[in-house]
Amino acid sequence: MNTHELLKIENLSVNVSEKEILKGLNLEVNEGEVHVLLGPNGAGKSTLGNAIMGNPSYEITDGKIFFNQKDITDFSADKRAAEGLFMSFQNPIEVPGIRLGTFIRNAISAQTKKPIKLLAYKKKLEEAMKILGMDNNFADRDLNVGFSGGEKKKAEILQLLMLSPKLAILDETDSGLDVDAVRTVSKGVKEYQKRENGALIIITHSTRILESLKIDKAHILIGGRIVKSGGPELVEEINNEGFEKYEQVVV
Repeated sequence: MNTHELLKIENLSVNVSEKEILKGLNLEVNEGEVHVLLGPNGAGKSTLGNAIMGNPSYEITDGKIFFNQKDITDFSADKRAAEGLFMSFQNPIEVPGIRLGTFIRNAISAQTKKPIKLLAYKKKLEEAMKILGMDNNFADRDLNVGFSGGEKKKAEILQLLMLSPKLAILDETDSGLDVDAVRTVSKGVKEYQKRENGALIIITHSTRILESLKIDKAHILIGGRIVKSGGPELVEEINNEGFEKYEQVVV
C-alpha cells in the first residue's frame, strides 16, 4: 500500500466575503486514495475545494496547505495546477470563442511548459473521448457553450483524463445527471485512477458516483469543521440516517 503523503491541510480557516466558513480544518490525503466529503448545504465542502485550488475569492486567514511536501498556501491557482492539482466545477462557465480541444491543449502546455506535438495530442484526445462516449466533433465546440449538464460534466472529466493531475477535486460532478451519464462519468474517473494512481477528493450530496469506486476515507463536514472521519461505512450511515446526530453536537 502506498503511503506517500500528497496533501496535508493544517488548521485551515477560510473567509468568504469576510464571513468565516472553514474553522481550523485538518485533512491528509495520500497518493492514490479516494476521499469523500459529505455534509449538509453550507457546511463548507465547496469552500474547502476552492481553497485547496487557490481561488482568490476564498481568503485563507489561518493554517497551511502542503502539496507533495511543498507549502502552497500562497501559490496562485495556475501555479497549483502546474504542481498537479485539478478541480472540476459544479457549474462550469461558458467560454465563447475558445474551442474545447484548444482549451485543453493550452492547459496542458501551460502545465508542462513544453510544446505539444499535435498528432500525439489528437490521438490521446480521441482515445479519452472514446472512453467517455464523446463524438470527435465535440472538441471543435466552444467551451461549454450550449452544452447540456451531462455534456459539461463529460467535458470536465475529459480535461481530467488529458491533464493527468496528481490530485483531482470533483465538486458535485454527479449533480443533475441521469443514470447513464453518471455511469459514463464514473468510468472516466476510474480510468484516471487506473492510469495515474491519482488521488481524489469527491464532494457530493448523492452517492451514485461512489458506487463503482473504492473509497478509502469519508469525512463529514459540518459548520466548517470535519466532525467525523471513517471508511466506506460512514457513507452508508449517512445514506441511512442523515446528518442530524452530527449537527446536534456542533456548537
